[in-house]
Amino acid sequence: MVNDERTDDIHDASGEDDAKLAIRVRGLVNRFGSQTVHEGLDLDVRRGEILGVVGGSGTGKSVLMRSILGLRSPDEGQIEVLGRDARGGDSESRLHIQRNTGVLFQDGALFSSLTVGENVQVPLKEHHRELPERWHYELALLKVKLAGLPADAINKLPSQLSGGMRKRAGLARALALDPPLLFLDEPTAGLDPIGAAAFDRLIKTLQEALGLTVFLITHDLDTLYAICDRVAVLADRKVVATAPLADIEKLDHPWIQDYFHGPRARAARGEQTESA
Repeated sequence: MVNDERTDDIHDASGEDDAKLAIRVRGLVNRFGSQTVHEGLDLDVRRGEILGVVGGSGTGKSVLMRSILGLRSPDEGQIEVLGRDARGGDSESRLHIQRNTGVLFQDGALFSSLTVGENVQVPLKEHHRELPERWHYELALLKVKLAGLPADAINKLPSQLSGGMRKRAGLARALALDPPLLFLDEPTAGLDPIGAAAFDRLIKTLQEALGLTVFLITHDLDTLYAICDRVAVLADRKVVATAPLADIEKLDHPWIQDYFHGPRARAARGEQTESA
């Protein structure tokens, strides 16, 4: 169990000023048949922060993200994204959310038959059909460069890219509409340590330069210590704590203790302290 004396300080979401929130989730319930993944889950994501979302296998991290994005309809609960009702809102609200959110899925989710540039142009053509074709291309090229890819990558197919480059191509597409809210699902999965560290630095640089709010699902302890402002821990079918890592580490929940006090966590914590 989480230490009850500290729970109100780091977990109670009800005291947040709604104007300062990019995402507000209350009472979320997600079931798959007889299995309940989330039961009364609450979560606040503050504007301008990088929130790391962690939890063991089966805790529903991706299910939570898909629920917030409207890709899955929860069984119960309220979800507000950028001040709009993400569940029962009208078509204008749903369109507003779509235009103001970018998503990088774990596998990149690029269209294999399209070039990088054509992939990046997909959301542009969907939401800005009035723009000239040349502008679509120029905007796509800008996003490709912003994601740290060379300009010639725009004409390559995903199969011609390395794993790290495909991640960056997916990020370029996620940034196509200049969204203030960015969702990243295991962005460093499958990358070597050097590539993962470079991707972390890229995310932090973009977040600071563009004023992004980032919802980041990860198992990568180095990422958590390097760039996350706060961490939300999923366990027991809910968010058991949301706080800066220094506060999370003090909690006596068994999963938190195992995850944040094992040898990998000590190494990640030590490396971050040395780099600081």
